[in-house]
Amino acid sequence: MTTAHDFQFRSIDGEALPLGKFKGKALLIVNVASQCGLTPQYAGLEALWRDRRDAGLVILGVPANDFGAQEPGTEKEIKTFCETRFSVDFPLAAKEHVIGPEAHPLYKWVAEELGEGAAPKWNFHKYLFNKDGSIAGTFGSRTEPAAPELAAAIDEALKA
Repeated sequence: MTTAHDFQFRSIDGEALPLGKFKGKALLIVNVASQCGLTPQYAGLEALWRDRRDAGLVILGVPANDFGAQEPGTEKEIKTFCETRFSVDFPLAAKEHVIGPEAHPLYKWVAEELGEGAAPKWNFHKYLFNKDGSIAGTFGSRTEPAAPELAAAIDEALKA
């Protein structure tokens, strides 16, 4: 059975980032963008990361330029923006496509598993995975990192 742990990203620093290294942890993957009206969600994601990482939550930001060309920068520019504007220290992937034929394989897999309706419609779409890499839920862009429904789903994923 395929799980999120079967996929690999490239880190924003160009290193291999196999999701299998997060086995035993709940994983929240968010497609992010620096020039979006929802960009302030970085602050909420960082707060969630700082609050829940010791409980076993990993957040992975995946910069994507697929929606409104709102992530035009290089990896270096994106990393600098995230660190200086929002003090982000949760893991960031290199820039990827999250929709369409060039979408990262993980995004294609989730759409195959849950249907095209589960594909991101905009920046800051959230996928939550259980500790075993199975899909725990998908949350739209307007779901804030501190939203009660996301917190409840993270609690469940951390228990599983």
